[in-house]
Amino acid sequence: MSPRATWKGTIRLGELAFPVSLYAAATTSRRVSFHILNRETGNRVRREYIDEQTEETVERDQQVKGYETAKDHYVILDPEEIAEAVPDSDKTLTIEAFIPCSAVETVYFDKPYFIAPSDEAFADSFALVREGMRKKKVAALARAVLFRRVRTVMLRVQGLGLVAHTLNFDYEVRSAEEAFEDLPDPQIEGEMLDLAKHIIETKSGAFDPRDFDDRYDNAVAELVQAKIEGRKIKAPKPPEETKVTSLLDALRESANASGRAKPAAPRKRSSPAPKSAPSKSRKKAG
Repeated sequence: MSPRATWKGTIRLGELAFPVSLYAAATTSRRVSFHILNRETGNRVRREYIDEQTEETVERDQQVKGYETAKDHYVILDPEEIAEAVPDSDKTLTIEAFIPCSAVETVYFDKPYFIAPSDEAFADSFALVREGMRKKKVAALARAVLFRRVRTVMLRVQGLGLVAHTLNFDYEVRSAEEAFEDLPDPQIEGEMLDLAKHIIETKSGAFDPRDFDDRYDNAVAELVQAKIEGRKIKAPKPPEETKVTSLLDALRESANASGRAKPAAPRKRSSPAPKSAPSKSRKKAG
């Protein structure tokens, strides 16, 4: 079954324009999810909004959005007022610039989407932009009104299509400098640095999402299946506590566990050296 497009519009690059469809690239639909039930009756329960002062239920047609200007003081906004204030979508992704693929810090990435041509008659135009980006090894920055918000979108080539990330605004991303300003900066050198580099080399690999599973979902799926079958599951053993007397000892133990020879003793340096029940399996075929 073909995925359903979450947005349809047009990519515009100068005078070139062609229709595209945008598809959600990630989904939570396969995660284990729960309903809230009444323990005594087994019936589902529903949420209600309660007035904080009167403690009476507020029906949907009486609910409005409010922006707090001071403690317990609000500006009330009706849905019609919000709709009028939000920019209308012209259904256009306007490419404003091309940048190196690595130019945007990953903390700015929000949600991923796939983009494909929505009309075969314009497949050549789509392919022209895609292959031009591939040859130049660049990404595109575009602007559009998506889901009633003006968004900046980063487009990159992936296979025969494009993958798009909506980007967080600058005010939405916290300062890394503030997060790390109190961190100490010890000088790491000598045997410790050599051991760390050795461990990293022996652990070198490639990213394959099929190698990583959702242990929480798998454990809950197994629990549900066990309850359906009327059996108990054995609780996993807690991890063994690791006792390490020092950072250097920890590095040595890790190097020994790699199964390779420990690096040669470091030379002395004159100066310092410069991170049903749900299915248990969540893996998808590549």
